[in-house]
Amino acid sequence: MKIGPTEIVDTFAEAFRMRYTRLLVTALDAHWLDAATRELCGYGSSVIACDAEIAVERPLPPDQTPDQRPGALVMAFGFSTDALAKALPKRVGQCVMTCPTTAVYNALPDAEEQIPLGSQLRYFGDGYQKSKVLDGCRYWRIPVMDGEFVCEEQLGAAKGVAGGNIILQGESQRAALDAARRVSEALAPLPGVITPFPGGVVRSGSKVGAKYKGMVASTNDAFCPTLRGRVESQIVDGAECAYEIVFNGESEEAVGEATRVALAAAAGEGIPAVSAGNYGGKLGKFHFRLRDYC
Repeated sequence: MKIGPTEIVDTFAEAFRMRYTRLLVTALDAHWLDAATRELCGYGSSVIACDAEIAVERPLPPDQTPDQRPGALVMAFGFSTDALAKALPKRVGQCVMTCPTTAVYNALPDAEEQIPLGSQLRYFGDGYQKSKVLDGCRYWRIPVMDGEFVCEEQLGAAKGVAGGNIILQGESQRAALDAARRVSEALAPLPGVITPFPGGVVRSGSKVGAKYKGMVASTNDAFCPTLRGRVESQIVDGAECAYEIVFNGESEEAVGEATRVALAAAAGEGIPAVSAGNYGGKLGKFHFRLRDYC
């Protein structure tokens, strides 16, 4: 299979069922919104070691937010609803409530599961906090040094799909980087999809397990160009660099569409092949066969 000059390896990406939440962060202007979301999404690339996989889904203009201010939808993924219930109040309390002018709203109000947010953060108000119910939703107003921090009492949580991916291989690092940026930029507008790694790109792709005790994951040696001749390499002839693009989505359909968009954006001159990461189909229930998305 080929897209232009690029071979699409006949393999599949293996993805997993995870829980996700979606919150809407607003602020006075783009500067403070960016400051809040950057902090909120820090150290949020992989649940191998992070408390959540979290990134901005997409920006919202003021006419689409509850308080008529610039906003950003943020999605966070975890292994369980309980894990999200531990991670999100801490992240919002430390990274958003501390940022000037911000507010936080529930962007999954109809989800069957709910996790606490304002109901925990309210205690920071030391008894001076106030609440109000509007259209069936409770909002907390917590006094802070520039006025009040407003947030909803709860965030919705739902079933999502995490770990969709492609692995692109370039003739050079420059070619691979250019392709990786094309993919990241093409995925950015998709609704219901995030790329939680830095710039949307994974340099240190992993495999399950390791030879060292206590390590649940280790370097994906099959895609390390410097290990050719020492391992069973999956780097094709003519390739000298590989990058993985990982994307999580609100549904199997969202991740499938992200796979299609990623393949189309990755292919081109200087990219001899695009593959995907999987574990032999033994761990994740969702298998995205690349040939179905060409």
